[in-house]
Amino acid sequence: MKVASTVEDLRGMQRELPRPLGLVPTMGFLHDGHLALVRAAREQNLSVAASIFVNPKQFGPSEDFASYPRDLNRDLGLLDTAGVDLVFVPSVEEMYPTGFSTVVDVGPIGDVLEGARRPGHFRGVATVVARLLGLFQPQRAYFGQKDAQQCVVVKKLTRELGFPTDIVVVPTVREPDGLALSSRNVYLSPAERIAARVLSASLRSALAAYQGGERDADRLRDQVSQMVTQEPLARLDYVSVADAWTLEELQHINGAAIVSMAAWVGKARLIDNVLLM
Repeated sequence: MKVASTVEDLRGMQRELPRPLGLVPTMGFLHDGHLALVRAAREQNLSVAASIFVNPKQFGPSEDFASYPRDLNRDLGLLDTAGVDLVFVPSVEEMYPTGFSTVVDVGPIGDVLEGARRPGHFRGVATVVARLLGLFQPQRAYFGQKDAQQCVVVKKLTRELGFPTDIVVVPTVREPDGLALSSRNVYLSPAERIAARVLSASLRSALAAYQGGERDADRLRDQVSQMVTQEPLARLDYVSVADAWTLEELQHINGAAIVSMAAWVGKARLIDNVLLM
């Protein structure tokens, strides 16, 4: 496995890779959810590349950029074992050199849900993804369904900016008890880890209600909200039932929709979602 830390090295190394190329962008501190993306890329491409970069542009001033978990040596070992051919591990200065001022703004779709609570977050996401797609020029790029809004945003920017990259969304990987894998799960105490199961449990209840014929979006929101607020260690941020393509809030479901949510459990802010198809 080759490792590049500069754009110059990356350009030389990636030109040597057989195509098609699959790209797995990450912020590191890898878990089985990231490795599921790598496995999907390995199955569908002749070469697989990954990036490890904690992107400061998607963190707000009061968020956990400085304390975000990092373990580069462990991450590189996992990627090597998983069969990745090339990893890009740039510094902030390499990714955004002096004078870098370009910003990718995807419009209102980035200002709702997570974007409403984390102003500027999706401008940071869209900017770094556009930069990575430009550098790697992959045939496919892989993202996890757990970050549902991110997937919608990335699909929109690739479509509208004309990137010739297929965005592949891989289903959320979960612990046996349902908790979605996340690098921020390390913040949870043992008691909080148990309490965090309420997120996926509430979403499963909404899915079951939908499969049973419920189409009133407010009733599904209330069902999820009531379950989460009954857990003393959880503090609900929001519940959304939105169109799967536009992220507009729904009153009645008559097409593909996403039930998404965020909640604080201890100092960890966790997100999760379920698709209604």
